[in-house]
Amino acid sequence: MAKLKLAYYVTRDMDRAVAFYRDALKLNLKFQDGAKWAQFDLGGTSLALSSPAEAQEGVAGGTAMIEIEDLDGARAGIVKAGGTILSERAVTGGRSLAFRDPDGNIVQLFERAAKPA
Repeated sequence: MAKLKLAYYVTRDMDRAVAFYRDALKLNLKFQDGAKWAQFDLGGTSLALSSPAEAQEGVAGGTAMIEIEDLDGARAGIVKAGGTILSERAVTGGRSLAFRDPDGNIVQLFERAAKPA
């Protein structure tokens, strides 16, 4: 059975990128190898950041979808940390928000709708 091992984005400024994902989205940094690679824990899978030298040749683009619990809080953190909100909408089962990180990568967040009491 196939499963998502990780998604990664290429960044030219590792410190800025790590700070963005750690502070704006409150992701847990698992490890960082200087300016080459950083990896965040997403509950069984990972979101990673790669320097251009560490990335596979020709790698560009991609979108990670991250499920979070507080979309409103994340929106405020994204803007404060230099990200750009692209769109937000209701989707089946919750809400979704797309944004660009400071390197221009597109990320999508999903917040599950609260279950009725």
